[in-house]
Amino acid sequence: MIPLRLRRVDRANNNTPILSNREIDEYAHAVLADYKPRLLRKPGIIDHEHFIESYLRMNLILHDIFSDDEDQPVLGITAFKDIEIPVFDRENKCVKSIYIPARSVVLNNLIAEPEETEPTARFSGMHEAGHSMMQWHVFTGETFDGDLFDPDYDWEDMYPAVCCRRENIESKVYIRKDRNAEDWREHHADYFAGAVTMPNVTFIPFIRNLMRDHKYYREAITMDRDEDWDILAQVILPDAVNEAYGVSKTAARIKLRTTGLVRGSSMIY
Repeated sequence: MIPLRLRRVDRANNNTPILSNREIDEYAHAVLADYKPRLLRKPGIIDHEHFIESYLRMNLILHDIFSDDEDQPVLGITAFKDIEIPVFDRENKCVKSIYIPARSVVLNNLIAEPEETEPTARFSGMHEAGHSMMQWHVFTGETFDGDLFDPDYDWEDMYPAVCCRRENIESKVYIRKDRNAEDWREHHADYFAGAVTMPNVTFIPFIRNLMRDHKYYREAITMDRDEDWDILAQVILPDAVNEAYGVSKTAARIKLRTTGLVRGSSMIY
């Protein structure tokens, strides 16, 4: 696995990484070059299960994760150390706790089982991979490979897992100005998921070719200026990204915004 070389950290928050979107894009590119270089040559669908189990050598567990908020279910969990999580026991129709070993990613069957939610499962899996690859030291004091990250740092004892709800994945939190350290960690993981499932080196040419195919020759589409171009940005391009990269249309629309290929605040996610 390609380690992340951190230039800056927030020492007031367990050395939470300080990363720009550009740095995450560069890291995702390096990871794909190491994992599957063909994904940098043309649009393709990353196998999140193979990535987690074979490239990261982590456990991937699918289960009915119990959530106390039906509107914001937990879609994925990264376990940095041994933990227990609540799950729904379908056979006995009750909630119980189960053991999850360290170095595990748990995905909720809510998205892992139905075929129509496979794009969200893929993005969620890569979101959890982002937590593991960029933030392991925040929760354990060690690097992903088990070395001490900063021997002289007085680590705060944190719960050794990240539980990501629907609002954390395929998220528009980057728009907010008042992010705390936890928000930044979620943003980094979510941006990494977008960068590794839709790498800029293929995504931007793919979108610009589609624009030209639809007789649009400017660098970016600005929403609310022409109904036909709004449909191109809101419907046609996300549909094409969904098919080419295997991500949800919500993830596609967010990527279109973050790359600057679509501008304006009226995008419906």
